[in-house]
Amino acid sequence: MMQPDDLLTLKDDMIAFIEGHGMRRLPGYVGDDVPTVLWEDDANPDSWKDFVETAKAASAPFVTMSDVTLEKEDLELLLEELQDLDYPNEESADVEEAQSLVNYVGKLGYVQLGFIHQGVAFLHESSTPWYERYQQLLESVEDFSDIVFEQNDSEDE
Repeated sequence: MMQPDDLLTLKDDMIAFIEGHGMRRLPGYVGDDVPTVLWEDDANPDSWKDFVETAKAASAPFVTMSDVTLEKEDLELLLEELQDLDYPNEESADVEEAQSLVNYVGKLGYVQLGFIHQGVAFLHESSTPWYERYQQLLESVEDFSDIVFEQNDSEDE
């Protein structure tokens, strides 16, 4: 099955489905700092519907909803950081790959649904392949920055 490169239609379908079940949406992102269970059913493209129905069966008063659209400024910042990492070789594969993401500026690449039950956040995430690669590039920049800061901290001691 081919995945779309923009999840806007999916988000609209999710909103209609959630509201059709008489549930409310809370705009909010559930981060890594709370106990979570991630919904895993990659074989079913409509698994998010099962997720919403599970939230309703658990008597969740609302479903959290968060989404990410690729902004031009975010991509420019990523490119700048990648170029700084690869200086003087500013034409690395990562830089070229990040430059190709310009085709997705303004597109919705990630949607997270969530609900809390007995102190645990249950999450369903939908993302595009380009968004997953964007996240990998961001993480590689963050990982490199962490290494540099750790080395600097060691030298200061």
